[in-house]
Amino acid sequence: MARPEKEAVVKEVHEKLTRSQAVVLVDFRGLTVQEATELRKKLREAGVEFRVIKNTLIRFAAEKADLSDLSVYLEGPTAIAFGYDDPVSPAKILSEFAKDHKKLELKGGVLEGKVIDQAMVTALAELPSREVLLGQLVGLFQAPIRNLANVLSAPLRNTVYVLEAIRQKKAEVA
Repeated sequence: MARPEKEAVVKEVHEKLTRSQAVVLVDFRGLTVQEATELRKKLREAGVEFRVIKNTLIRFAAEKADLSDLSVYLEGPTAIAFGYDDPVSPAKILSEFAKDHKKLELKGGVLEGKVIDQAMVTALAELPSREVLLGQLVGLFQAPIRNLANVLSAPLRNTVYVLEAIRQKKAEVA
């Protein structure tokens, strides 16, 4: 690769590192072509870009993006997954794939501009999906309103219960 080509790759990787919400580095040694194709397909379906780039080029791009701590994870063959929309999806897909394919090893990554280790990537993968988190958030907003409605309707409900009990007593007497 000629020097201008390398500089173009470094510039491209730098741009992707700064634009991505999450980046995950993996060691893919030992994966068959079929397994690698399957992994790429899963990542592509989730909108995650997956590339194999030379460690030195990633290192130069990381230094330009003030992520020099990332160089610790640039040993051996390295593939890099860029997640632009959902910060959880690259970690989740790669982590699930690594459970089924022991040869794929999570190394580390970047989450919103901060370098994270393999344990943090795994913890990120265990988070619920964006849709589930949004549903939980909506539920949290609904809970106080629902509780207020229950509190406000309690006196009326209790009055109805008392009136029903009185009606039943009168029906028994008559």
